[in-house]
Amino acid sequence: MMRRFAETSLVVATHNTGKLDEFRALLSPYGVTVTGNADHGLPEPEETEQSFVGNARIKARAAVAATGLPALADDSGLEVFDLDGQPGVYTADWAETGEGRDFDIAMERVHRELEASGRPAPHRARFCCTLVLAWPDGHEEVFEGHAAGTVTWPMRGARGHGYDPIFVPEGHEITFAEMDTDTKNAMSHRARAVEKLRACLG
Repeated sequence: MMRRFAETSLVVATHNTGKLDEFRALLSPYGVTVTGNADHGLPEPEETEQSFVGNARIKARAAVAATGLPALADDSGLEVFDLDGQPGVYTADWAETGEGRDFDIAMERVHRELEASGRPAPHRARFCCTLVLAWPDGHEEVFEGHAAGTVTWPMRGARGHGYDPIFVPEGHEITFAEMDTDTKNAMSHRARAVEKLRACLG
């Protein structure tokens, strides 16, 4: 049975201010005070697992151990089925340049590797998001969300972030990067994972 989150403070284990604001807005109706890694001087732990849930657990457990507070962490990425699930947990790594992340380079790599695979379009893919909510007593709840679709080329749209310009969600003809924010957020992988989290909060 799912444990209800009844605490008043939560660490969201991220340095991403946009993500932090998103969770603050989500949790504000429940009277939860949200802080992030930077508020506690926490470094980003090394993500050494081969799964989204494994890496989310690393981040959540590190924040709990350092603060003694319950913590929420997420790990997310893009799985392209014609690339055997890549980039998957390495979604952000594909964008690393040594001078920060460049997702244009990452998207070009997806296209290049699909071309090299010789597999015909449509190239099915999905965005994945895994949330891990961890308590100081060791209890954890896991919430997963997916957004199915296809990879397209060339890139289209200037909204969104990451791989959004090459991802067309199922049932649509435009990419995430061509959609307005509200439309995208209503169907995104994170929205679906957060919807499951809400059941733990209510």
